[in-house]
Amino acid sequence: MRASTLHRATNETDIALSLCLEGGDVRVSTGLGYFDHMLMQLARHGGLGLEIEAKGDLQVDSHHLVEDVGLCLGDSLREALGDRKGIARWGEAHVPMDEALMRVVVDLSGRPYCVFQADLPKITLGNGFQVEMVREFFIAFSARGAFNLHAAVLYGENTHHKVEGLFKGLARALKQAVRIESDQLPSTKGTLTT
Repeated sequence: MRASTLHRATNETDIALSLCLEGGDVRVSTGLGYFDHMLMQLARHGGLGLEIEAKGDLQVDSHHLVEDVGLCLGDSLREALGDRKGIARWGEAHVPMDEALMRVVVDLSGRPYCVFQADLPKITLGNGFQVEMVREFFIAFSARGAFNLHAAVLYGENTHHKVEGLFKGLARALKQAVRIESDQLPSTKGTLTT
């Protein structure tokens, strides 16, 4: 089983996270209902087992908690992938959600890079989830997971649809990229981890 469990505590957040690339239970509790919903979309549509118990200084705002969950999820993905031998490596998804269309492409290259193109308003959804934190989550996740992530809202009007479509697109792209398709390392340089 390709899996990882971690605990990270700082003065701002306390996060316990378990990730299994082969699937499993999905339980998420961050104190931000909308963010929980997005992380559940990521797990369900990505075929991931994911358990997150996170607390943060939400009296300040959602920034620290959302970004730190992204960092922890990236750390867990990197650990679960190991040497990345046999993985498909690339994945892509176009996800429509009513009037909105999103595109997400990943390369589990061992090189962190994020391009995020989405015209999202600076509003709050649910009980305190700042929409501008979607970008920060994607950047943190790809940086610590050591992969290329290109995410774009191609068009759309409804903010909820755009954000949810981005998370579903990320889920579908990751599901393709992490699957085992051979016993070879998908790299001519001989490593995807340095």
